[in-house]
Amino acid sequence: MKSLFAAALLVPVLAFAQATPVGLWKTIDDDGKTAKSLVRISEQGGTLTGSIDKLLDPTAPADARCDKCADDRKDKPVLGLQIIRGVKAEGEGTWGGGEILDPNNGKTYKTRLKPVDGGKRLEVRGYIGAPLFGRTQTWVRAE
Repeated sequence: MKSLFAAALLVPVLAFAQATPVGLWKTIDDDGKTAKSLVRISEQGGTLTGSIDKLLDPTAPADARCDKCADDRKDKPVLGLQIIRGVKAEGEGTWGGGEILDPNNGKTYKTRLKPVDGGKRLEVRGYIGAPLFGRTQTWVRAE
């Protein structure tokens, strides 16, 4: 009986954990079909960061570097590169206030993250200025 009660208490905790951006995500290109990489989003002190764990694109060189980056990530290996920085909970199931880097062009954008489908997918919006001026990719939870 105690284990059943403990399990009942654990279910909402697991559901909440899946409704956050924290975890491993398969990035999907703008075409909605092509998997590009695995990005691990982690939380430390209430702030989220995300780094490229694995490149899935068979045409991407394994030793690719962010040669177009203009900040401290310039010429760093793409594998392991931190592409999400400074994101915090904003309420109502969204996280924002940080930035996302596109290693293909070296540009950084403001970002908003929103788990959907019970945390199985993640809407990743990159924008300049206001969220209205940007684009959204939908990533798929990989773990």
